[in-house]
Amino acid sequence: MPHTHGIEAGATQTAATSVDVVVVGAGPAGLCFVRALAGSGLRVAVVEQQPRAELAEAAFDGREIALTHASRKILERLGLWARLDAREISPLRDAKVLDGSSPFALTFAAGQEAGGDLGWLVPNHLIRRAAWDSVQCQAGLQILDQCSVRAIVPGPLHSEVTLADGRRLQARLVVAADSRFSSTRRMLGIGARMHDFGKSMLVCRMQVEVPHQHTAWEWFGHGRTLALLPLNGNQASAVITLPPRQVEALLAQDPVRFGERVSAFFEHRLGAMTPVARAIAYPLVGVYANAFIGERCALIGDAAVGMHPVTAHGFNLGLQSQQRLAAVVRRAAQRGADIATPAGLAGYERGHRLASRPLYEATNAIATLYTDDRLPARLLRRAGLRVAQRVTPFRQLIAAHLTQR
Repeated sequence: MPHTHGIEAGATQTAATSVDVVVVGAGPAGLCFVRALAGSGLRVAVVEQQPRAELAEAAFDGREIALTHASRKILERLGLWARLDAREISPLRDAKVLDGSSPFALTFAAGQEAGGDLGWLVPNHLIRRAAWDSVQCQAGLQILDQCSVRAIVPGPLHSEVTLADGRRLQARLVVAADSRFSSTRRMLGIGARMHDFGKSMLVCRMQVEVPHQHTAWEWFGHGRTLALLPLNGNQASAVITLPPRQVEALLAQDPVRFGERVSAFFEHRLGAMTPVARAIAYPLVGVYANAFIGERCALIGDAAVGMHPVTAHGFNLGLQSQQRLAAVVRRAAQRGADIATPAGLAGYERGHRLASRPLYEATNAIATLYTDDRLPARLLRRAGLRVAQRVTPFRQLIAAHLTQR
């Protein structure tokens, strides 16, 4: 049976449970939003398909999250940063962008005057565990695991959420935080523009032979895109973007052959690279919702904006989205006002659209240009990197955007 706090699993279909906020999805964005409402006096219900045991001990999924300075501050305020194992937090001190076989690289150095690090890399599953831990025993919170939403009917005073097992919730605000392929977004009648890049992203932790000096690489090779995320212990996360069939062939290799292939992809610049964890592949699809709000509802995290990973800002945008929405909701609750007025939700949408739309479009343009192997595109991007390297203010602007200080 699904586990619940405060809601009887055997409740009849005529007895709806009243709460202030229903959050669909217990990923980092959803749980950080819940945590941000702690102490507000609001009654919150979280609906999540996974069992709570899997949420508490989120499995390693291969993804390393590049956190900006702004994101670290958010995690510190929410109490998540202190829950992370310091040994698993890898500093990101420099970054460089390479193109094809050219030895030239556009470089971004943190600089001591700027605080020492561009950002930090933290395993995604550890952030998920910290987010789960942070909401345990939170007053006014009900967690409904092993549940899914069947229908949502908005109304002038509240929305009614029907779960797959027939139970019903009444909420003043429904928040979709259930991934870029959000089924909740569709139930709310909100469409999304999807950009399927036709590629898969393979991620794998590797032991490297040549020290990486905690420098991240973004390498636009011909026919593939590579990224190297530096981790502690002379390890790194190799991120390889290829057509799905080629990724499947890579996954079928034994560990020795796999390591040889990845080392060759990186032209042995880091010596021999040996896998230390199972490689995992993800489809590469960008998503931008047509609206971030509706009647008594809002989208946060990837349900609102699912980014191509080339700028490593998807998770950071998700944290910003929950922070913006939580601020709107908390202010209304403190005044004793309706937490889901059209004007309040519109303010959230304006702020998040201004923050996300230019970055989303620029990221897609970069990904398209740097995966185009035709000669004009290759010449354009090579020239662009050299111009960017020579124009110091431009490089500083990009570095500031990357770090979000």
